[in-house]
Amino acid sequence: MKFLVIGAGKQGTACAFDLLQRPATERVVLADRDLTHLPAFLDSWKGGALALERLDLQDEKAVAVAVGGVDAVLSAAPYYFNFELARAAVKAGVHFADLGGNTEIVVRQRTLGAEAEKRGVSVIPDCGLAPGMVNILAAEGIRRLDETDSVKIFVGGLPQKPEPPLNYMVVYSLEGAFDYYTSPSWVLRDGKRTQVEPLSEIEHVVFPDPIGKLEAFHTGGGISTLPFTWEGRIRTMEYKTLRYPGHVAIMKPIRELGLLGTDPVEVNGTRVRPRDAFIAIVSPRLTKPEGRDLVALMVDVRGRKGGRPAASRWQMVDRYDAKHHVTAMMRTTGYSLAITGLLQLDGRITARGVRTPDECVPAGPYVEELAKRGIVVEETRQ
Repeated sequence: MKFLVIGAGKQGTACAFDLLQRPATERVVLADRDLTHLPAFLDSWKGGALALERLDLQDEKAVAVAVGGVDAVLSAAPYYFNFELARAAVKAGVHFADLGGNTEIVVRQRTLGAEAEKRGVSVIPDCGLAPGMVNILAAEGIRRLDETDSVKIFVGGLPQKPEPPLNYMVVYSLEGAFDYYTSPSWVLRDGKRTQVEPLSEIEHVVFPDPIGKLEAFHTGGGISTLPFTWEGRIRTMEYKTLRYPGHVAIMKPIRELGLLGTDPVEVNGTRVRPRDAFIAIVSPRLTKPEGRDLVALMVDVRGRKGGRPAASRWQMVDRYDAKHHVTAMMRTTGYSLAITGLLQLDGRITARGVRTPDECVPAGPYVEELAKRGIVVEETRQ
């Protein structure tokens, strides 16, 4: 198996690291415009199974050449590149998966479906943690039921040792996190698709000690197209982000004061985006080089089977890999993308065309692959 992993940030390097450990992997090409800050966990493969390639994603010819030399393309690039990258993969006749995170891009990618089927390739957007892992688990819960009443999804990336005032640390792009804090969330209410305000409707979810009680609130982007797919067939569906209690009480006033805004304002004669200034101020305080993170997840699906109430619940807590210095967010997101690519190439994903993970990734093999990496998803049924 030969893979092209696009994007040499945290998720892309984690994806490449995972692929390089698989016996079936012959070669991984890690491509980015900047390859100067690669993590040490990739060092032993340089000059061997790992090839590094400088690639400008705005250079269509260079992208076409890179894509044409592999069996599958896995994109950890910013979401706005993913339509063009998917189109290039389809044209080259190779499988494609990405971390996604933007529903409008997924809708555009679906227009490639007929050509992808014709060429016998699989295109799967949104293959990270959320969207991605949570969609696969939710779809499995829905398939088990005759009727589904509710799907509730909770995910959070958190520091293992929270520090005030936010009890938070940077586990991925702050720009991305603040996008979610300011973007309405799609939900199903009474079977109808609607949007709710981010940072709203706080509830508490309890995880095993030492994590304990977390607060959950709406944010945008977490479940991608699921509410569109199941509108009219499931009464309640929603995604909420998890943080330590008290987070929203601080972040909501910050948002309401305009500090997360993206429209420039004039400051001493200079046009500045409030969000850029805010990130510049808080990022050094929230970046913890020695900090260790965790990812908490819960997916709860309820309904009826054979006329009786039934439910499936999945719960996961994954922690920083101290041996290899891989964060929990990298493990659950980057490894998820790698697993999807492996399943595409070894035939366990059989669908062709453009499909989201909930439509085509088999939950059983996927969860088994997570377990091989020490990412344990515990399941209970009622």
